[in-house]
Amino acid sequence: MRAQSTMTVEEHKSRSDRSYKLLLLFAMVSMTMMFAGLTSAFVISKSRADWLQNFQMPVAFFISTAVIIGCSVTFHLAKLAVKKDNRGGVTLWLLATLVLGTAFVFLQFAGFDAIIQQGYYFTGSESNITTTFLYVVTIAHLAHLAGGMISLLIIIYNHFKQKYNSRQTLGIELGAMYWHFLDLLWVYLFLFLYFFK
Repeated sequence: MRAQSTMTVEEHKSRSDRSYKLLLLFAMVSMTMMFAGLTSAFVISKSRADWLQNFQMPVAFFISTAVIIGCSVTFHLAKLAVKKDNRGGVTLWLLATLVLGTAFVFLQFAGFDAIIQQGYYFTGSESNITTTFLYVVTIAHLAHLAGGMISLLIIIYNHFKQKYNSRQTLGIELGAMYWHFLDLLWVYLFLFLYFFK
């Protein structure tokens, strides 16, 4: 009787975990559709007379792309560490993800500053459609990244409260899923903005 009760609890946990993952997947699909709409508008706007043909992406955006890929790697390593009950490893990799995520945000704003230094603006009478689109797409991604940073801070807090172990990994798994999505999304946006001039 007790074994049957334990199985029921495990089944409930498994179903609950799947539900959370499906909800996150649904949210990611919705975000993908939003960015697909933005990039479609970008494609349509390329035919405008005021489109910049010789615009160069700032170096900071190249570096930030490498940094956000690093975030995915460190989050994945944190997930592997928690599955091995390696608390020190989880701490190291989660904090590394936080540092890299913060560096990514800093580099994005450094990229904006570099664009302004080139004499291009995002809003107002001195702006143009190319840089305005770049600004909108990047800020939209940063807004979603803010959600990722908040969830990461919650995961770090829960980790220090010892809420994760090899049998309870859901929070870290969801966080890793979302960060991998943010990583792929930025790489797609960066490549799109770089090659589609």
